[in-house]
Amino acid sequence: MPSHQHQRAMIIRLLFFVFLSFVFASLISSGDAKTLDPYKVLGVDKNASQRDIQKAFHKLSLKYHPDKNKEKSAQEKFAEINNAYEILSDDDKRKNYDLYGDEKGNPGFDGGNFGNQNGYTYSTGGGPGGWQTMGGQGSTKSFSFSFGGDPSMGGNPFGFGFGDMFADLFSGGMKGGKQHGGFSTTGGPKSGFTPSESSIQEINSQYFKKQIKDKMLNWILLFHTPSAKGYHLSESIVEDVASSLKGAVKAGSINCQKEQPLCKDLGISPSKSAKIFIYSYGAGEKGTLVEYSDELDAKSLKKFVQDHLPRFSKRIDLGQFDYSSSATDNIPQVLLLSTKKDTPVMWRVLSGLFLKRMQFYDAEVQDTSHPMLKTLGVAALPAVIGRLADGNKLVLKEGIAVKDLQSGINELKALLEKFEKKNKKVASNQANKSSQREAQAGVLAHLTASNIDSVCSEKNALCIIGVFRSSKAKEKLEAVLTNVSQKTLLRRQNQAGDSVSYSLLDATKQPSFLDSFDKSGYKSLDNLLVAYKPRKEKFAVFTSEPTMEAVERFISAVASGDIPFKKIQQKPVLR
Repeated sequence: MPSHQHQRAMIIRLLFFVFLSFVFASLISSGDAKTLDPYKVLGVDKNASQRDIQKAFHKLSLKYHPDKNKEKSAQEKFAEINNAYEILSDDDKRKNYDLYGDEKGNPGFDGGNFGNQNGYTYSTGGGPGGWQTMGGQGSTKSFSFSFGGDPSMGGNPFGFGFGDMFADLFSGGMKGGKQHGGFSTTGGPKSGFTPSESSIQEINSQYFKKQIKDKMLNWILLFHTPSAKGYHLSESIVEDVASSLKGAVKAGSINCQKEQPLCKDLGISPSKSAKIFIYSYGAGEKGTLVEYSDELDAKSLKKFVQDHLPRFSKRIDLGQFDYSSSATDNIPQVLLLSTKKDTPVMWRVLSGLFLKRMQFYDAEVQDTSHPMLKTLGVAALPAVIGRLADGNKLVLKEGIAVKDLQSGINELKALLEKFEKKNKKVASNQANKSSQREAQAGVLAHLTASNIDSVCSEKNALCIIGVFRSSKAKEKLEAVLTNVSQKTLLRRQNQAGDSVSYSLLDATKQPSFLDSFDKSGYKSLDNLLVAYKPRKEKFAVFTSEPTMEAVERFISAVASGDIPFKKIQQKPVLR
């Protein structure tokens, strides 16, 4: 009569083979389970990078997407592509496949390390909704294998941990919370995948206001609702284009069901289909939305995006160009010389980022034999020439070579920012000299971005600024303030440390300046006086008729503290 231990071992073996029979029967009966190599499905090498895998996936998913490909086999092929991408885009799943799958993607029953805790998952969709790429319904089977056990422990040559599992059966059930191994099948639609390192930013109202609105960088915006038709196809194309133009544009996704106020403010109504818009600056410094309505493919969208990049660089004939005739308000000027027939994308992007901070020009030059290059001191192309506020010209960089679009934009941006700082110092020195000459001659300075630090800064206890919107108002204020500034009591000192400064400001050229003092911007007034204390960030205004006597009383009252001051909204900035 066999011993109790022998009976127990026989039962364990019997249950083990019953279990294996169930596993293989389930696999065979699943019908639509396919053992495909994910690397072969995507057509990539086993050492492929995540970027290569992502590019292959995008290319194939566009080719076989049921919205674009009406062949009967497209749906099945599309599911295989998505399934392969889910495995290879996830580091753990890819590692698991490499360890346990053979060239066809089967779990490694033939000599794999069963003691490893990792599992392998494979799925296939039976319809267009199998991966929820179209929002429809489909039949999807998912099989997961997970083998437990410690290979260093003896007694079980398979390492499945079945000894403990079946021992639990004899002792009254599984141990609480402990799981040694299992097999599961699930039916129904499978949740959609998420590409690794997606370049598409989810956008809400706060992000839009702080990071996108009027920041002078173009965005590709995908507006949608959770059930929007063609969303995943549009998303894939947008991501492709944004990646190819990285540095020049960014990509964002706005869920109009979740962000209704934002979509309403932008004039976008919820739609059954996803919509693509470009947030661009073709008309000026204010961003506008332009809808893309052409063919839904990466090539067409990329051209559309490039067409809507900033165009604030003026194309010139190098032989006819005169820097000095184009200079305005001490703003530095930069000129790109290249062999390109059209303004390069990098330069167009930079012209937007530096709008109103620099004047941009570009010219086509075939080679370095052009006579003007010798005059400018350029020995290699492409080259960037800069002109400072004092008229001096500098070769900022020549023989420019960049690795890619993004690094090129970043390098040139850093170069231009350095040049901008240099120009500010030059302009400030010029402004100081000019202010001193004007003070000695009794001429009032006109506030500009380049001279505000020398005319009205924290070194001044008080700044009296005459603001005008018409030539008539300017003449009146200039006459009164010039006269008042010469009075002994109110006269400014002609050395560093001025206690009181007098100046004029053209509100038509600097409309945002007055917004720093009051939200109304005093837009209804043709002229006014602003008494501003830069150190304390406080101000008072005079809005009555600017006669000599009235202005003198106002300034005297300000100096003696008889007029209350208000806190400014923000530090005044001139552009």
